[in-house]
Amino acid sequence: MRFLTLASLLILICACTPQPIAPISKASAPGETRSPTPSAASIPAPDSHAAPEIPAEKLRATRNEFSGITFEGVAFDSRNNRLIVLDQNEGPGTTFSDAGAAARSQGGLAAINAGFFTPEGNPLGLVVSSGNQTGAWNSESSLGSGLWMEDQKGRSSIVRRESIGRSKTSTMRELLQAGPMLINNARPVSGLNSTKSAARTLILWDGGHRWWIGRASPCTLSKLGSTLAHASPAGWPNRQALNLDGGRSSDLWISKQVPGGPLVRRPIWNRPVRNFLVLKQR
Repeated sequence: MRFLTLASLLILICACTPQPIAPISKASAPGETRSPTPSAASIPAPDSHAAPEIPAEKLRATRNEFSGITFEGVAFDSRNNRLIVLDQNEGPGTTFSDAGAAARSQGGLAAINAGFFTPEGNPLGLVVSSGNQTGAWNSESSLGSGLWMEDQKGRSSIVRRESIGRSKTSTMRELLQAGPMLINNARPVSGLNSTKSAARTLILWDGGHRWWIGRASPCTLSKLGSTLAHASPAGWPNRQALNLDGGRSSDLWISKQVPGGPLVRRPIWNRPVRNFLVLKQR
């Protein structure tokens, strides 16, 4: 009888001891993947360049396909690497025959062709290379509706032409005016051409430190914009995307120093270009 009394007492004590509670997770609908709900502080405000602090992006070459478009390029972190504009003052092809030659001259890791140019070989828009300005502000054409730039503190961004204006460009260390914008504030830009298909050169940004430069196989600008709105060559959401010169100008070179490289994408019928974006280590 005494044994039964002690056993009953032990059961009563255990029942009264608090037990850890397993977290409750909501079931996802078929085909749905749920992500943890971000805190309000981690969500970038609309039209803000702020982004959640994340681990540094690993430098790497990428190749993937979305909606029938093949994307090849380089993903990088602007805290570890930076882009510079390499312009040829004497005109297309006068100093560098291709992206590879341009990159090697700077000890670069990768390079792509950059801005548009006139039949006479002059920049079709404003260009700033190491603080030196060439070309002229393009205030009308869609081919100058966006800007990639780096300020004096080394911070890079992609913005629409009207959000900065001509006067503020004088303070930039590097700048390239091109277009059209493909993605703006994570949304596809409306009104893009839906009939002309060509190879495309482009630059992507997540709004923080993650960047991607590269080439897309022949497609229309409209399809490229809509594809980038839901898919990313680098694996992270595209906040801003800017189209550069394409078609016969498309030229991509990636060094063997880049994990996944080397890679060269330059058709034999490619034409010489005016300037390049070269990726370098900081």
